Amino acid sequence: QPVEQALKDAGMKPENIDRIILVGGSTRIPAVQAAIGNYFNAKASDTSVNPDEAVALGAAIQAGILGGEVKDLLLLDVIPLSLGLETLGGIYTKVIERNTTIPTSRSQMYSTAVDGQTSVEIHVLQGERAMVKDNKSLGRFLLKGIPPAPRGIPQIEVNFDIDANGILKVKALDQGTGREQSIEISNTGGLSEAEIQRMQQEAEVYAEQDSQQKLLAELRNQADTLLYNYEATIKEHGDVIDEELLTEVGNSYEQLKQVLINSETEVNYEQLNQQIEVFRQQLFALGETLYEQGGSEKLKLPEEDQSSKMLQDSEITQPETYKEVEPKIPESETYKEVESEIFVDTNSTTNDHVNSTKIQEKTEDPENEFGKNPFL
Repeated sequence: QPVEQALKDAGMKPENIDRIILVGGSTRIPAVQAAIGNYFNAKASDTSVNPDEAVALGAAIQAGILGGEVKDLLLLDVIPLSLGLETLGGIYTKVIERNTTIPTSRSQMYSTAVDGQTSVEIHVLQGERAMVKDNKSLGRFLLKGIPPAPRGIPQIEVNFDIDANGILKVKALDQGTGREQSIEISNTGGLSEAEIQRMQQEAEVYAEQDSQQKLLAELRNQADTLLYNYEATIKEHGDVIDEELLTEVGNSYEQLKQVLINSETEVNYEQLNQQIEVFRQQLFALGETLYEQGGSEKLKLPEEDQSSKMLQDSEITQPETYKEVEPKIPESETYKEVESEIFVDTNSTTNDHVNSTKIQEKTEDPENEFGKNPFL
């Protein structure tokens, strides 16, 4: 299983492997060698490295790199578990995938989940499961002072940055006002190697179950978005919509609301998905009718659900231990002062999880590997 996972993470197949190097005393067992050989289509293992000396050799190479004696090799740490944050519906959205080399930085754009939302909660997590409740919480903070606006309008840039020491800094920036808030998670004790392996294995074991839970959450988010769009359309253009069409779409609206309520106690993916598709097509027909009548150029009926990019505004009970950081406001602007809060899980860290290493030949500019993702 570890071999399969390593190949999967690397995006490779057994036939792509050129050399197989066995490390550790147990690799001398004929059954182990046979199993490896069979998996790699009878490809012979490389015996040029003494399996008992490999660990000591690696330690010596690392010491040489740190001491400046070895210059043709570069030691790179990787994160063995993905890092991400919570989005609407309790979904865990990964920002930095596991086995990413550090230092690295990733940015993504998010927005608000409800109308008039003036703050967003950034809940930072680590793990491989689909839902927030099944991953490890590292910390959370609030970005306040967002001007009230319809949901989906504010643009919040969230940046994850890990330095060479494995210290994670998460920053949230409101593009509209320039308000900024951040949290820094350093080495305060965290997961052991055994716990990391357990979390990776659980992600494999519960993959199908997690997929179903995520699917339900995404369907509920899609339904909520469609209901919101309908309500906004009727509020602004209800007086110019044909009565027969309005009745037809209104009936579908009520049916979808009921199916959504029922999904809280009785899960029926097919029924919910079918009702969503019916209502979506009726909304598109409604939009076409309004455009033909010259009803509005501002009608917004999104073809793609954006709920996975929406951040919730949760009321958080302040824990006993927390770190407060003042929000950064551009000197060129003047804003009304708002309260800022930082909430840190003191028993969590990312630095402890940066315990896997890669050794590769040094390139002229290794930092080119660590480019930022485009905004989504």
